[in-house]
Amino acid sequence: MTSKQRSYLKSLAVNLDTIFQIGKGGVTEELCNQLLNALNARELIKIKALENSPVSAREAGEEIASKIGAEVVQVIGTKIVLFRVSDNEKNRKIELKKIK
Repeated sequence: MTSKQRSYLKSLAVNLDTIFQIGKGGVTEELCNQLLNALNARELIKIKALENSPVSAREAGEEIASKIGAEVVQVIGTKIVLFRVSDNEKNRKIELKKIK
């Protein structure tokens, strides 16, 4: 992913609400499955790592991204923004090919 593509995704993520929280259970298989479903529906999601989480936001983002094949767009404080192209063609809204 190029820096311009990442910048574009960051600009889209500003208006997103946090839809998942990582708590004391950490990054579980169930959480990863739910995140994968959300990414297939939305392509770009925002997650919050709570203070009682056993992993930092950066660690959680990297672990989730590697498990579900997503990209970490940014991590700021406790917020994580993830991107993944939807498996369902009807849900594909974000075009990164045009941005180079």
